[in-house]
Parts: sequence; structure tokens; C-alpha cells
Amino acid sequence: MLIHPWDAAHDEGEWRDWLARHDFGQLAVNGLDGEPPWVQPTHFRYDPEPGPYGRALAHLARPNPLWRALEANPAVLLSVVDDYVYVPGHWTAPEGAPSEHGTPTSYYAAVQLRCTARVVDDPEEKAALLNRQVAHFQPEGGTAAVAPGEAPFGRLLSGIRVLSLEVTDVRAKFKYAGNKPQEVQDRVSERLAERSGPGDLNARAHQRRRRANG
Repeated sequence: MLIHPWDAAHDEGEWRDWLARHDFGQLAVNGLDGEPPWVQPTHFRYDPEPGPYGRALAHLARPNPLWRALEANPAVLLSVVDDYVYVPGHWTAPEGAPSEHGTPTSYYAAVQLRCTARVVDDPEEKAALLNRQVAHFQPEGGTAAVAPGEAPFGRLLSGIRVLSLEVTDVRAKFKYAGNKPQEVQDRVSERLAERSGPGDLNARAHQRRRRANG
């Protein structure tokens, strides 16, 4: 992922705050025997500890073909992208230039977590990590805890495997035209507010926040 200086996270807190509000991404695993990478969409829980970058927790069905690739190479990438919009070219034209000379572009936020995957099959540890995941998505409760050998989920435990992903490196990008003149940024901000489509207001908020925090 190309990261220009004006797209880079201002500090570690920026990407951590953004990632804390996200829990769905794509897990990329190295392919086998010259195959392209395998990519699995998945929910995950991000824990800021242990280690300098924390860990992510996920689980997949035992028949998933990714397990063979993970056993061959545990180095994986968890990619999370959100707050993306398409920006029409006529919004971005320099002051005094014809509007049709503006360059269409995309705005988005992206965090990529490089991880070392550990596959968890021990029933007790697996149950504990699954319960930790569910607690993130359902803090209000409402689902029985997983316990090996106990109803209602104990008998299903063998059908899944848990991934504990130790994060070893982070690449973060907030692509919101931080290199453009202020008048162009203001124009795009106004257009995003007017259009107010999916993602527009979040993208506008990022653009304004990053400019304010310089």
C-alpha cells in the first residue's frame, strides 16, 4: 500500500482510535504452490495488548481451506478499509481551471495489520477466546457462554478453530487529499456535505479533522 507523507497517520493514536471502531476485515494468507494469496472476509476482535501492537482474534470453520496455507506459512495480513467515497473530478479542479480538468479520486481510511498467526485447537483456550470475541460483539449478553463438553455449544466446538493473530507491524493510511490547496479541500468538503451519500459524512469528518490537526 502506497502511503504518501500527507496520507500517513499523524500518530499511533490516530490509527488505534480508528481501528478500535472496526471489527470486520479481510484476512490475506499466502497461497500454496505458487497460487495467489487466499483472502477470507471475517469478523475479528482487536485487542491493543499484548505486545507493542496488540493482537486480533478470529475464528473460522474447520473445513476452511486456509488452514493448510497457514500451517505452511503463518505470516498473514489483516486488512481493514472503511470511510471510503468516490470524489468526482469536477470537484477537485484547481482554482481558475475548467471544472472538467479536475482529477477524479478516492478517499478512504485503511489499516493493515501484519500478523503471525497461531492456530488454537485446545478446547479450553478456544472456548475462552470465543467468549472474548462474543463479548466484544454482544456486550449486552444474550448468548450462552461456550464451555467444552457443555450444552449448547460444547459439541460444536470441534467444528471451528480459533486464530490468535499477533500483530508485528502496522501500516495506516488516511487518504483525504491532504496535499491539495485549502480552497480545493473546502470545495470537496462542501460537496460531500451536499451529496451526503454512504460514507460521505465520515469522509468529510476525516478530511476536516486531519486538516485541523495538521
